[in-house]
Amino acid sequence: MSDSAQTISYLKKIMVISTFGGLLFGYDTGVINGALPYMSQPDQLDLNPLHEGMVVSTLLIGAAVGSVCGGRIADLQGRKRNILSLSLIFLIAAIGCSLSPSFHVILFFRFLLGLAVGGASVTVPAYLAEIAPAEKRGRMVTQNELMIVSGQFLAFICNAIIAVVLDGNPHIWRYMLAMAAIPAICLFIGIQKCPESPRWLVMKGHISESLTILKKIRSSKERAIAELNEIQDNLMEIAQQDAVRLSELTQGWVMRIIGIGIGIACFSQLTGINSIMFYGTQVLNQAGFSMQAAIIANTLNGLTSVIATIFGIWLMTKMPRRRILTIGFCGTTASLMMIAMTSKFLSELAIFPYLVLLFTITFLAFMQGCIGPLLWLTLSEIVPLRYRGFGMGLCVLFDWITNFVIGLAFPSLLAYLGLESTFLIFGVIGLISITFTRLFMPETMGKTLEEIEREFRQYDTSVLHAPGKHCEDNI
Repeated sequence: MSDSAQTISYLKKIMVISTFGGLLFGYDTGVINGALPYMSQPDQLDLNPLHEGMVVSTLLIGAAVGSVCGGRIADLQGRKRNILSLSLIFLIAAIGCSLSPSFHVILFFRFLLGLAVGGASVTVPAYLAEIAPAEKRGRMVTQNELMIVSGQFLAFICNAIIAVVLDGNPHIWRYMLAMAAIPAICLFIGIQKCPESPRWLVMKGHISESLTILKKIRSSKERAIAELNEIQDNLMEIAQQDAVRLSELTQGWVMRIIGIGIGIACFSQLTGINSIMFYGTQVLNQAGFSMQAAIIANTLNGLTSVIATIFGIWLMTKMPRRRILTIGFCGTTASLMMIAMTSKFLSELAIFPYLVLLFTITFLAFMQGCIGPLLWLTLSEIVPLRYRGFGMGLCVLFDWITNFVIGLAFPSLLAYLGLESTFLIFGVIGLISITFTRLFMPETMGKTLEEIEREFRQYDTSVLHAPGKHCEDNI
């Protein structure tokens, strides 16, 4: 095998192993979909709708904390060591959740699991971005998004198999939750065979060790040396920059960018995506499927997410960003409205459960194919490098908070308002998201990050002379 082929093979190995963190992210957020109805039974944890929402959303609070702290911890102890630590937390939390004797105990372990999910959500993409060569960075980083939806699909498949094999066993949900221990063990063993990020090693002064690793993951010795010099120059330049002042963040163009970023993050969650990913089984059960049939049918939601994500990764290189987001929000809104309308007018028909399944699949096709892959790409493009730490952190925080509110409120909405009114609310919010995208979302495809920043800066001046114009006229 040639040196180049060995390098490619080694990079693929690193990518597969490290993205087990994304797989665990997906599995642990998806497994609750099938486990929740069983753990809610009176002879188990006896959960009411509020308690169900708390079991789901406690993970999301933990993820918010983990995402905020994960980057800083990774800076202190290294990307590889942080992923190793997260694999242990995934393992302990998975076993703890499966053995929980009460509502309060499972809340604790779900929060612990959330810490690992949040930490993985920021550490794994950063590790991949720093390991990957420039020409493979997009492919390697987006692989993590694919592994997240694959993890959710795997959770749905495992839930369906366990529900059929252990039909009648009151502890079905414990086996579903315990299965997450397997990929956690795989990540723990595998990540020890991966290298540390060469960029982090340079930050800590380990220059020779960084060069040794770069020689293994780059096509030639010359390229490895050139990249090491580039990393050193870049870090030196950053070290010489003044710290961001609070007054800079109050500039109109900066506030506009952060406002757009927060809007995109919030509206991506307000589509109701996690009402399907967390509670899809209960939605299908309320539509008329038996519990076992609902769990099996829910696997189609997971399969759709995987296929749509693969398509979305391809699509974002072919079509303007704003158009893709607009199509995505239009498709998800139409699907939500159809669920509401069929619930009102066709709920007595035998075909009704299958119509609900059809529209949830359609919803996920638009969500995961158009909105999901573009969310993080768009945020990374519009937030300038100088303000990226603060801006991205704030957008991520709002994303998790919105996620938490929906996760907490959905079971109560479904119990007290029913399918029709619950999905009608999401549909109305969807109409607002379409308007927001058309009015404020800038087009970034084919532009350098510097060009995007310059156009935002210029908007402050142009809007004074043309106050009736909105963002798409200038950006």
